[in-house]
Amino acid sequence: AAGINHVQSALEHSQSAMNEVMQINYNGVFNAATAAARQMFHRQQKGAILLIASMSGLIANKGMASPVYNSSKAAVVQLARCLAMEWGRHGIRVNSLCPGHIITPMVEQVFQKNPAARSTWEAENMLGRLAMPEEFRGPALFALSDASSFMTGSALLVDGGHTAW
Repeated sequence: AAGINHVQSALEHSQSAMNEVMQINYNGVFNAATAAARQMFHRQQKGAILLIASMSGLIANKGMASPVYNSSKAAVVQLARCLAMEWGRHGIRVNSLCPGHIITPMVEQVFQKNPAARSTWEAENMLGRLAMPEEFRGPALFALSDASSFMTGSALLVDGGHTAW
């Protein structure tokens, strides 16, 4: 679930910053998913893999220039679809979890640089607040459990209504 962001416009984004974001946000997820699948195949074990993406992989965040972060999360959503197609007939389901804004150390850094971002983000979702990390336990458990046994290649959006607004 590791992820980083460089809040910069596309024209200001350096190649090294882009490589760093993609290396962690996409390559890291790809490598973790394939390592898990290799073990599942080796042990002939069916199951589920949940990739952590973001609502930012589905929308362009207003007021936050982060085209590489958003693109990396869109790549994770698409990766889940592709892996679901590739591994589904082997009994491995793959989905992505797309959280909205969560109070994390990375988000706190955004607020330090741009204090107005918090009130903007809170105003832009239907619950009027930001999420706490523990609010994603239930959706993650659902996606990884037999309760979602007919769900694969899906992006589970848990964003306080942000994208529906």
